[in-house]
Amino acid sequence: MDISAAQAREFDRYVDLLLAERSRANLTSLRDPAAIRRRHFAESLALLDAVEKAGALSPPLIDIGTGAGFPGVPIRIARPDLRLTLLEATGKKAAFLERLREALGLRDVAVIHGRAEELAHDPAHREAYGLATARAVAPLPVLVELALPFLRIGGHLAALKGSGAGREVREAERSLRECGGEVVEVRALELPDSAHPPTLVLVRKVAATPARYPRRAGVPSKRPLQASAGVRDTNRRLR
Repeated sequence: MDISAAQAREFDRYVDLLLAERSRANLTSLRDPAAIRRRHFAESLALLDAVEKAGALSPPLIDIGTGAGFPGVPIRIARPDLRLTLLEATGKKAAFLERLREALGLRDVAVIHGRAEELAHDPAHREAYGLATARAVAPLPVLVELALPFLRIGGHLAALKGSGAGREVREAERSLRECGGEVVEVRALELPDSAHPPTLVLVRKVAATPARYPRRAGVPSKRPLQASAGVRDTNRRLR
């Protein structure tokens, strides 16, 4: 993906801030700038490229459980026309995102310290977005319940997954059905020099999510909407 000299400077500044504050808020385990660019920036931009090719880039964008800003901030640097909401439940990470936004001069970027289970019931955010992104947030059955309420019908959830993506898609069948989504694409991201690139799971919202979803904070992860008997037994033990 071509970026301008100004955008390259923003990415350089991003690396500097991330390394300066990495241990304060547990932002990343990586210490090498090249590894940060490869692991965090390249994957985020590869996600953007895949979403654009799929015709699923529809603003505004919400990045759920964004952590240190991935994939949302690199996407916003590459596409400064996008309106972006960064949602993060950990206070120290949200505070870093505020400083990052100021340092990079990112306009039309909102940082919200909160949980998806609560914010998704706010009328200002429910069904207000065209694209939701998430990386290493939760298993797909949980993530579908957290993310789809934010999307308008026709919007997409772009989730980055590992080698178990196919299994997670199967396990999310009930969650997709109840929350109004359908999987439209499962594909490995196009990343140079990567033997094991992450997998994009792209979900389109095809029907309104019932008002009861997402359930109260913590419940989706403890009692995910899964159909298998083994998972139901596990959920009973967690109650």
